[in-house]
Amino acid sequence: MSLEVEARTHLGDFSLDARLTTDDKVIAVFGPSGAGKTTLVNVIAGLVRPKTGLVVVDGAVLLDTAAGIDIPAHRRRIGYVFQDSRLFPHLSVRQNLLYGQWFAARDARQTALDEVAELLDLAPLFKRATPQLSGGEKQRVAIGRALLSSPRLLLLDEPLSSLDHARKQEVMPFLERLRDHAFVKIVYVSHAVAEVKRLATTVVTMRDGRVTNIKPAKDLRVDGSDSESA
Repeated sequence: MSLEVEARTHLGDFSLDARLTTDDKVIAVFGPSGAGKTTLVNVIAGLVRPKTGLVVVDGAVLLDTAAGIDIPAHRRRIGYVFQDSRLFPHLSVRQNLLYGQWFAARDARQTALDEVAELLDLAPLFKRATPQLSGGEKQRVAIGRALLSSPRLLLLDEPLSSLDHARKQEVMPFLERLRDHAFVKIVYVSHAVAEVKRLATTVVTMRDGRVTNIKPAKDLRVDGSDSESA
């Protein structure tokens, strides 16, 4: 599983000039608020079009501004889980999950509802209305919905940041299951050292819109540059 990204763009006063190439399954994008983490993953997802850029996932060219290639976001086969779950409040848990499956092209569907329900322990929640769920349950459903779109890449943008400590501890084992058993590359955005060290194999550190380092997640440390409170 390979990922190659190059992006250069300006958004107001913010400049992004980032490059990375990795073959690892779980990549953490790490850095302080305002470092450009979300902008980078939005470029990958197709939500931000850089002035110049390249996005290649497992040999599939999703963006190449030099060649005039820019695959629309809905055709990139990228699952995106945001800080807030963004579930449909008028649909049940099961209906939210099936929406993800419906969104996948029929010939690209690789994941079954039962598999995802078992991986994330969602079957007991199927009939529940999403406003009745805890924050941790909502994020599990959001992850399940993204998986059922059969993505080639899963982007998790600080999925635990809105949860209290207890809910984070509730969701973390499911993220580890996802890492160990789901056949999809994961880009995990976070500024929390403990999450990154527990989940990722490789960490891409960012600051001021630039990639400053790419290293094994186990080498991430709490100091002036690797700060949980950054």
